[in-house]
Amino acid sequence: MRFTARRSAIALLFSLSALLIAALIAAPGGSAQPQGERSTAETHGVLDDCPPREARETPPPPVDTSEVPKPGTPPPAPLPVPDEPVGGNRMGECGVVRPEGTTPPPGELTSAAWMVADVDTGQILAARDPHTRHRPASVIKTLLAIVAIRELNPRMVISGTQEDANQEGTKVGVGPGGQYPVHLLLQAMVMRSGNDAAHALARALGGVPAALEKMNSLAKALGATDTRAATPSGLDGPGMSTSAYDVALLFRTAMRHHEFAEAVATKALDFPGYAAKPGYKLFNDNKLLGKYTGFLGGKTGFTDDARHTYVGAATRDGRRLVAVVLRTESKPVHPSEQAAELLSYGFTLARQGSGSVGQLVERAPQPQPKPGSPPPVGETTSQAPVVVGEASNDPNRSAFGNMGVPLFVIAGFVVAIAVALWLRRQKAKRARLARQSATP
Repeated sequence: MRFTARRSAIALLFSLSALLIAALIAAPGGSAQPQGERSTAETHGVLDDCPPREARETPPPPVDTSEVPKPGTPPPAPLPVPDEPVGGNRMGECGVVRPEGTTPPPGELTSAAWMVADVDTGQILAARDPHTRHRPASVIKTLLAIVAIRELNPRMVISGTQEDANQEGTKVGVGPGGQYPVHLLLQAMVMRSGNDAAHALARALGGVPAALEKMNSLAKALGATDTRAATPSGLDGPGMSTSAYDVALLFRTAMRHHEFAEAVATKALDFPGYAAKPGYKLFNDNKLLGKYTGFLGGKTGFTDDARHTYVGAATRDGRRLVAVVLRTESKPVHPSEQAAELLSYGFTLARQGSGSVGQLVERAPQPQPKPGSPPPVGETTSQAPVVVGEASNDPNRSAFGNMGVPLFVIAGFVVAIAVALWLRRQKAKRARLARQSATP
């Protein structure tokens, strides 16, 4: 009878050990979904329109030869993609990204990518394909405006040239011999998207190559990792790139400069002529100015390769929001009207206190040291903040990180049974010795 009990206990010990080993082997690393959580596809819809990562690293193919490099010049390589999405983990998603449990975005949105965010706090309320790369068209003038505001005296007078007047696309009337203060060129560039005004400002910054270097350096410093300016005005060029995230970030930065905020809100101004050409009244081309309640101003854009782009901001209930739309058409819903729908959607989310899905960064994220590497001199190591509800991506994580309490319970039973068997054997041994010593 003792033999049967011991054999049963040993069998139980082996069974529990096998269960423990199987659990350790089967425990997944960073891909398991914690209990009570659902995958992105479950919580935000099936992302069947989500392109592979490599397809999101460069804008769609051009429709003309505007991006063909000059003879002897190699095409620029795609911008590197950060290891972690700038602005938070959800900024690495594609498709619609919104707080769980909130109403879907307006059905009128036909943009390939969009975003609505808080200008003051930087909180991102909702987005679609936030880091997928597209061409900016003239919304890149926001970046040029920041550089010009920071580096040029607003009262400095720039003489117009024939090269300014020869710029393609939209022009405001800069011509040879004309005299234009920097602040006036800035206003004309932002209000009416003058490519000639953009070229004149680029010349004042040291020439087009120097201006582009300043623009791209600033974009990198701000954390706009998807942005590369190939032309100061936004005309298509080799390597031109941005994202909805970056446009929102750049516009937020620009709105901190009163010169820019005043320019985008200006409805009309007197623009001077040159030579025999008289001056004229220049009007803002933004359709929401004076139409959408609380509208603060914005920037329009269009090229054949970029299609329509738009960024604009508005204030309501004490909050200022910015809306971005990239790669859309003027029909059936105009880009400015799509932005208006986005702004209204954002204000609704803000009133509901739905929270955010990401953050517009203040500066470029610092590179993180690789596991095992010593910290830089003068710095101490620190643990990354733990985000509740998100699975770890650490490939070195123990299986106990996923299985947790159940494995420890099983292990406890195994140890307890082993100890019980040992004590039982010791007790039996002592009993045998006692019987032997009692036998005459």
